[in-house]
Amino acid sequence: QVQLVESGGGLVQAGGSLRLSCAASGGTFSTYAMGWFRQAPGKEREFVAARAYYADSVKGRFTIFRDNAKNTVYLQMKSLKPEDTAVYYCAASRAATRERGQYDYWGQGTQVTVSS
Repeated sequence: QVQLVESGGGLVQAGGSLRLSCAASGGTFSTYAMGWFRQAPGKEREFVAARAYYADSVKGRFTIFRDNAKNTVYLQMKSLKPEDTAVYYCAASRAATRERGQYDYWGQGTQVTVSS
């Protein structure tokens, strides 16, 4: 059983940056592909990033990277826009994919709010 805990969310002005972290425990972190998803109010949870894959809406602004020694995956976000406002979730899967249903473990989420 893998436990995932996100952190780093908060309130930021449009154009600003944030780095989200997701700390993993309870499994062999290096064997899992990690992804980031987000869910805005009234909307479905959507794919953001995993390995070399990015949603078109964040491409060029967000970067996913991991530190296996720290069992942590990060999402570096820059040039933030109000439409990036959402709860951001990290998730673990056996293979990097955009498909939400392929992820076995999820964190509890961290709120990101971008003001205009």
